Amino acid sequence: MSQAEIFPSESTVLYTPAWYSSTAREERALPLAPGDYKVTPGHGAERWTVTSLKDNTTVYSGIGPVEVRRASAAD
Repeated sequence: MSQAEIFPSESTVLYTPAWYSSTAREERALPLAPGDYKVTPGHGAERWTVTSLKDNTTVYSGIGPVEVRRASAAD
C-alpha cells in the first residue's frame, strides 16, 4: 500500500462561468491544493485570473466570477 493510498491528497476544482449560460458553471480539475492558487478578480472589462503560487503560472484567464475549491466527497 502506498502513502498516497493511506493519505489521499485533496482534489481541487476550478469553477468558471459557462459561455452558454448565465447560471451554469464549468468544472476543471487542478493538480495542487486549493491554497496553492491565487484568484484575482477582474474589474470592469478586465479578465479574472487564477495563478499557481507554486510556479507563478496562469491557469485561467477569462470571464468571472471563478472559484477554486476542494472537491466535494461526492465528486
